[in-house]
Amino acid sequence: MQDYGPETYGDRIAGVYDSLYEDLLDTEAAVGTLARLAGAGPVLELAIGTGRLALPLAQRGLDVRGIDASEEMVARLRAKAGGADLPVAMGDFADVDIEESFSLVYIAFNTIFALLTQHDQVRCFRNVAGRLAAGGRFLVEAFVPDLARFDRGQRVGVTSVRLDQVDFEVSRHDAVNQRVDSQHIFVTEHGTQLYPVSLRYAFPSELDLMARLAGLELQERWAGWSEEPFTNSSTGHVSVYGS
Repeated sequence: MQDYGPETYGDRIAGVYDSLYEDLLDTEAAVGTLARLAGAGPVLELAIGTGRLALPLAQRGLDVRGIDASEEMVARLRAKAGGADLPVAMGDFADVDIEESFSLVYIAFNTIFALLTQHDQVRCFRNVAGRLAAGGRFLVEAFVPDLARFDRGQRVGVTSVRLDQVDFEVSRHDAVNQRVDSQHIFVTEHGTQLYPVSLRYAFPSELDLMARLAGLELQERWAGWSEEPFTNSSTGHVSVYGS
């Protein structure tokens, strides 16, 4: 998609992000796992967004920092209780441009794939490795790519059909560059809303190689935040890397 930048997804979806995903994501289990891995902290969230994970972690007493490219998403964070107290650096999270060391750096909900080239994903791993304290860990939550979703490089999927609204998604798949460009479309009698998203997917084994290039090794991998076993049928993974 032309003119799609690091801030596009967040700026376009910020107003509905929490309501769209609050019932779909296992936030409680995620916060519990992150808090256990963080120890005494401090903690850094890449793409902190509206603070879905960062705010509950801060409420547990952890020193939480963030990076994000979207002013709109961070404005939503700032409007929440405690949100104004969280330090957030604005910019490309692949740069990890914060001069501190962390016991845990994490990136959730497939957001590592928002970096649209392999080069940038590798750069992110390397920069994270440079910000980890001794014994620190980097956690990545992502889906396992399912290329069978696409027919001749495209997909149309319906999320819901209601009396007054239809929600669906259209995608184009570039297999050479492992890139998917999508529009999430909400059609009502009052109009249509478009929420674009572009991503560059990677299989778990490729992420593991990125980690090794950065001097990190896979320590744990689960199928989800409840730390259930990762198997051949798992559709997602939570992976923990350390030195």
